[in-house]
Amino acid sequence: MMRPGITSRDEIQGDEPMGRKPENERALTGAERQARYRLRLDVAPAPHDRPVGKRRTPTRPQRWHAAIGELLALQAEYAGWLEALPEATRDSVTGEALQAIVDLDLDEIAAIQLPRGFGRD
Repeated sequence: MMRPGITSRDEIQGDEPMGRKPENERALTGAERQARYRLRLDVAPAPHDRPVGKRRTPTRPQRWHAAIGELLALQAEYAGWLEALPEATRDSVTGEALQAIVDLDLDEIAAIQLPRGFGRD
């Protein structure tokens, strides 16, 4: 029983089939669709560069040793910069800051033995 003013489902959709119209005279076979899909995957850029999954963060001792190594490398770079400065600019603010960095004793920090953790000391 139809109420007045409401059309049937068939009248709304019409007689044309739903979905995308084929590009050619016939629809693609499953193998053709799969080949197109794989080609599209090869051409498309990856959504992300890092691998999917849980990434392990370095332990505290690993991070400590990396930081100490970076500080020692930076101190050596600043020492080279200080040596390359002309004598006239060594008394400037930049020269004094470089001298302060070079004078830091990072060997004491590098010699620190970190605790190994609960029950392993």
